[in-house]
Amino acid sequence: MSRDHVEGAAAPTTAHDADAPFLELLARGAAAEAYDRPVLLARAEGGSGERIAALEHAKGVALRVRAELEGRRRREAELSALFETAHDLAGLRDVDAVLRAIVQRARSLLGTDVAYLSLNDPARGDTYMRVTEGSVAARFQQLRLGMGEGLGGLVAQTARPYVTDDYFQDERFRHTTAIDTGVRDEGLVAILGVPLTLGPNVIGVLFAADRRARVFEREQIALLGSFAALAAAAIDTANLLTETRSALAGLEHANEIIRDRSAVIERASDVHDRLAELVLRGGGVHDVAAAVSQVLDKTVEFSETAESGALEASRAEGHAVRHRDDWIAAVAAGEELFGALVLRGHPGLDPVDQRTLERAAMVTSLLLLARRSAAEAEQRVRGELLDDLLEARDRDPRLLRERAERLHADLDATHVVLAARLAAAPDADQEATARRRLWSAAFHLAATRQGLAAARDGGTVLLLPLESGDTATELARRTARHLGAAVHEAVTVGASAPVRDLTAGPHAVVAAYEEGRRCLDALGLLGRSGDGAAAEDFGFLGLLLAGDRDVRGFVDRTIGRVVAYDERRGTDLLRTLDAYFAAGMSPARTKNELHVHVNTVAQRLERVGRLLGEDWQSPARALEIQLALRLHRLAAPTADAGLR
Repeated sequence: MSRDHVEGAAAPTTAHDADAPFLELLARGAAAEAYDRPVLLARAEGGSGERIAALEHAKGVALRVRAELEGRRRREAELSALFETAHDLAGLRDVDAVLRAIVQRARSLLGTDVAYLSLNDPARGDTYMRVTEGSVAARFQQLRLGMGEGLGGLVAQTARPYVTDDYFQDERFRHTTAIDTGVRDEGLVAILGVPLTLGPNVIGVLFAADRRARVFEREQIALLGSFAALAAAAIDTANLLTETRSALAGLEHANEIIRDRSAVIERASDVHDRLAELVLRGGGVHDVAAAVSQVLDKTVEFSETAESGALEASRAEGHAVRHRDDWIAAVAAGEELFGALVLRGHPGLDPVDQRTLERAAMVTSLLLLARRSAAEAEQRVRGELLDDLLEARDRDPRLLRERAERLHADLDATHVVLAARLAAAPDADQEATARRRLWSAAFHLAATRQGLAAARDGGTVLLLPLESGDTATELARRTARHLGAAVHEAVTVGASAPVRDLTAGPHAVVAAYEEGRRCLDALGLLGRSGDGAAAEDFGFLGLLLAGDRDVRGFVDRTIGRVVAYDERRGTDLLRTLDAYFAAGMSPARTKNELHVHVNTVAQRLERVGRLLGEDWQSPARALEIQLALRLHRLAAPTADAGLR
């Protein structure tokens, strides 16, 4: 006999008997349709009305319990994913990587086709696209929304979440041609947007969108809002660094006071020492809770879901507050709330223990902020060291080496100084953003290559070690390609000659930087923007090219007619001129270089004379022609000739 038959065979006489088959279904995690089977079996067997009513009632209760359990499991999964995301973000090293990770995780958890994040531009009074995931349309990725324009502009203006099931049929927000075209290119239909807020200010919007009609549930809106809070916190790291220093100073001041107090105060001193040790060795929030529990001989736990009313009161007052038999101390930094330290089961807490709990909450916030501030601190330190080398002040070489070693850089190795800038000058409104992208890419390259980087003179300067067998020219070209790919724009790079002792004198790096900048200017004058070259490629011509020179005009005036003749007729007059001057202006030696008959050389030189004038071989004209030939080759290097 089957189990299902057994479950419905005997007529239950009590409520407990009616519950039994449904409890077993709950225990098995059975599908919802399975809950109809006991009732159907009872009816098929001719069960009494009382029995069937009891089963119907038990079924209804069981289905409600099942729905509640399913809801809780889904919420636990979301909270677990959010916690894992926060943990992952803490290990990332720059703001761009943090924002990309948030957008990727939001798209994955909500199961949408596209997720993206926009940031407000206070200078222009609008909001622009910063990070996208799943997007395929270039126009959509470059959108800018005025405040109140489109769904995103409305979210940025009102600081409230907005959701639309069908974007193009929704009249609650103002449609514009530019925005609608971008959304139509991407094929989006359903869009959810939540604000990124820092205190009372909205700094951007986080979106999740589908290319089909969809209804976003309340829980999904709340989940995306949690990711938006993480994104806003990542952007706010630089501001929190100042508060971190202030908090550390406050801890030091508290330590001085504690040392002057009684035995009760000494207990607080002990917990302070333990917390300071945790800060120095990078302990976690649960380590702080364990240390405070041991010192106070009470149970202290870190919680992200403490009672909301008490938590808000603690943050507003800046002190631990009592909630029933517990004490709650908010763990916060500025307007950002991380959770709380909760002391369990001691309603009568003395003032010293209360202050200890508050100090522990402050240290917990510092530990949570420390990882996110590490990347910004390293970036600043690398830039400061290179700035000191470029300012040419007399500094102790030993101290410079020690600072470099802490950044895993070796100032005694052979280096090249590279000056980089965007090949095309961006619009004034976009200049700061473009420079930040270039600086971010340069810093990442310097950090991975054990070098240094700093923003300077409207561009970026890098100090990179030169590998054995490598050349400054090859390094400049690789750097130009790498930075161009990173910022999605052409980047021009000029490199110095290799520098073998950066600390030999205060002007070693300065001279190399000036050499790299001259090379950068020369590339621009030669029309080679987006390329890379080193000073050794230009020789003394680099000095002539530095500054505002009309190189193209000089070349055109001097040998332009020969260049045009070769292009029209497919002749080889330019190559003949090169060989003629290289052979000491000897036609006999020239024909050996070109592997042609001497009469052919004579005929070509005669044609050159008709194009350039009879005095083209005079010393002054010959020098100008040779210089123009050299500049013409530099302005259009080929795989065969290279840079001579």
